[in-house]
Amino acid sequence: MAPPARRKKYEAGFKLKVVNFAMEHNNCAAARQYGVTEKMVRDWKANEKALKSMPRVKCALRRGTPHWPELEKHVADMVNEHRQSVYIVTRNQIRLFALQWAKCNPNHSNRFKATVSWCTRFFERHNLVLRQKTKIAQKLPADLDAKVNSFHRYVKQQRNKHGYALSSIGNMDETPMSFDMVGNKTVYPKGEKSILIKTTGHEKSSFTVVLACTADGAKLRTMIIFNIKTMPKLKFPVGCFVHVHENGWMDEEGVKLWLDNVWSRRPGGLIQKRSLLVWDMFRAHLTPSTKQRPARIKTDVAVIPAGLASLVQPLDVCLNKPFKDRIREQWNEWMVSSEKSFTKGGNMRAPHLDVLCKFVIKAWNDIAAETVIKSFKKCGISNSFDGMEDDYLWLDEEKAKAETTPSDTELDPYDDCLTNVPQDVIDLLMISDDEQEEFEGF
Repeated sequence: MAPPARRKKYEAGFKLKVVNFAMEHNNCAAARQYGVTEKMVRDWKANEKALKSMPRVKCALRRGTPHWPELEKHVADMVNEHRQSVYIVTRNQIRLFALQWAKCNPNHSNRFKATVSWCTRFFERHNLVLRQKTKIAQKLPADLDAKVNSFHRYVKQQRNKHGYALSSIGNMDETPMSFDMVGNKTVYPKGEKSILIKTTGHEKSSFTVVLACTADGAKLRTMIIFNIKTMPKLKFPVGCFVHVHENGWMDEEGVKLWLDNVWSRRPGGLIQKRSLLVWDMFRAHLTPSTKQRPARIKTDVAVIPAGLASLVQPLDVCLNKPFKDRIREQWNEWMVSSEKSFTKGGNMRAPHLDVLCKFVIKAWNDIAAETVIKSFKKCGISNSFDGMEDDYLWLDEEKAKAETTPSDTELDPYDDCLTNVPQDVIDLLMISDDEQEEFEGF
């Protein structure tokens, strides 16, 4: 007895070729010419429209009607809910959720196994892909130009009125850092399936660095906030002010400490010469007590309108990314060449707090003063009144990349424009958006 014939599969390009031949001649001639049955030719002709819409190398279109529509509806609802709440959704998470739902609803999920291929077809049916995270600040307000012009006009009016020196125009910004400052890319041979990067296992442990600079190129002392309850008995290096908070982030008390220990002690700050401080709409900057404190030290405040930090905040536009890049370089060098300590269970410990402080100080000192000066001009804060320096505002992209470094694309929980995110998620991200239409100068 002859063995059963093996089922063959044909690509969409081949099927269309057979259909075209059948249209010019007939179904029987096309079947003889290409070695297929007449039924195949008839079926392919009936599905010609679908064949033209699919890739030429695919053999079947398996993303049409789902076998378990009720299950997929609940999975799609879960994905949409997580996306609206700004939670991470992974393929494995989708498969696990689908399996759990199938076990609770066997009548709608007969023989469902949540295979990898099912997940791929689910993605295709619902137009989903895996994406790299982007900065929420990229979602700019609709009245962008009007808000930017208003901010520039207010800063110019304040400068005309009070005649600030460039050393008295400053910008402050909080930026989150991880104890493991590993990058997302590394050199690997072509074709490798698994790309591994060694860490100390403390990627989720974070602290906050507060950076500040002035329009004359000066970089103020950094403030570092560690997520511990009591100040450790360590000798921290000169060049940073260390603060502790049980969650490791900036709050109202932290802002007061920064004003007293960093801003007031900048060069010329002790004589309390009239100054201008630019910062964003982070919640701790806008409390009543915080608003009163700068006035006591003769500091006027310009609050950046919601959503515009990525355009008019010098640190956000030009300085945060090169700062973080320099810290990553030091962390990588520490991982390769420095001595490590381990727990009793054999787990590697993260860098000591004083070592992290040295990373921060060196990275901040390595930023060129010229870059700081250009960052203020790029944001329209310190440009000359005669208009000769307005070209900095319109630097083309290539020139901007050469002279300044664009802002980081990492999610920053201190961003000020989470207008579409639920409040409970905003609280988790340590962020505030008070929905103010205008900045505090008005």
